[in-house]
Amino acid sequence: MSERRVTIRTVPQPADLNVNGNIFGGWVLSQMDLAGAAVAKERASGPVATVAVNSMKFHRPIEVGDLVSIYADIETVGKTSITVSIEVFAERGPSANEHKVTEGCYVFVAVDDKGRPRAIM
Repeated sequence: MSERRVTIRTVPQPADLNVNGNIFGGWVLSQMDLAGAAVAKERASGPVATVAVNSMKFHRPIEVGDLVSIYADIETVGKTSITVSIEVFAERGPSANEHKVTEGCYVFVAVDDKGRPRAIM
């Protein structure tokens, strides 16, 4: 993983817990959306909007105090859309072993100042 660029690195807080004591899935989804939008916006040279989450898989729970790293890579670029593959890894404990916790595929559309789809150059 050392050759890849981390898009977001964060540490979830106790306020992000679900009723089972793990990090709420919605928190993970929102962090993934932010990471995907960051790389899509850069590629589109302007604003983008999330239009789909094509796939999502939760492998392991995230715990409070884990160091969460999110990697977002462009898969395909269409006329107005960008598909981004996103992987989430967590490091925990004294050994700080990194393991994949979540992965998904998000689709973003480049938008103009009125929120309408625009061509990606």
